Amino acid sequence: MATGSRTVIIAALLGNLAIAVTKFTAALLTNSSAMLSEGIHSLVDTGNQILLLYGMHRARRPASAEFPFGHGKEIYFWSFIVAILIFSMGAGFSIYGGIKHILHPEVIADPQVNYIVLGLAMLFEGAAWFLAWRAFSKVKGRRGLISAVKAGKDPTMFVVLFEDSAAMLGLLIAFAGVLATQLTGDPLYDGIASILIGFVLAATAVWMATETKGLLIGEAADEEVVAGIRRILEASPDVEYVNEILTLHFGPEYILVNISLDFRDDIDAGSMELGIRGLDRKIKSVYPLVKRVFVEAESRRAHQEEQHGHRDVTA
Repeated sequence: MATGSRTVIIAALLGNLAIAVTKFTAALLTNSSAMLSEGIHSLVDTGNQILLLYGMHRARRPASAEFPFGHGKEIYFWSFIVAILIFSMGAGFSIYGGIKHILHPEVIADPQVNYIVLGLAMLFEGAAWFLAWRAFSKVKGRRGLISAVKAGKDPTMFVVLFEDSAAMLGLLIAFAGVLATQLTGDPLYDGIASILIGFVLAATAVWMATETKGLLIGEAADEEVVAGIRRILEASPDVEYVNEILTLHFGPEYILVNISLDFRDDIDAGSMELGIRGLDRKIKSVYPLVKRVFVEAESRRAHQEEQHGHRDVTA
């Protein structure tokens, strides 16, 4: 797993832990529902980053007889768990706390304390967000934000970025709720702010879960990688036709490639073996994330008949 993403997660963990303690202290002193929701938010984020670090540790375990392709997909599993926790705990508690505050309002005792805490939280969260964005920018290249997230195979990058973005938006909502309550004297706005924070967390969790689901099920490698592998295969003098290239990410840094090739009819088995070995080495040297390459020798006609048969069965 990339060292950069690990550094970003550790930085976010330490920042969120400090912020959570500060927010809970402020909520206790001021009776602010929005500040309590923000404290829960930061506490959930802290737990999430611990889970991500644990997932990265588990994903580095070597392959075994039981798991011949390694444990790289564990990071996808734990990223999905993080999304569930944000939705259930972060969003759930925030919305519940906001409704409870609306039904049983409590006046904010000292809003100045909340302003100080929110200001410090914005400073720390802003620094964590900047680190996450800088790391994500290196990966996304020239892609747009949404396309980069969809194409990304390391969920730790966009999970931390999503969390920090939601945290910044939540802080702005909490600030608005505390300010509106102070100016009007009506604690209703503080409860509404808590509910809005819950909705922000719920939307973030759903987006994260949606993006992680594809990785958990099994996404193909980037189109550029597949196209590059095809060019390598088509350049081989032993290959008559490239029938099919199937790829699968078993982790952010592990790609499995399965290839169906129609070799020239005039080459013998020994030459075919040498050709396959050369293609294997070439693909892995150009694309280091490719760890396993499986080649199936199959005529173009036989492959097309097989594919046509599969379509008839599934029709």
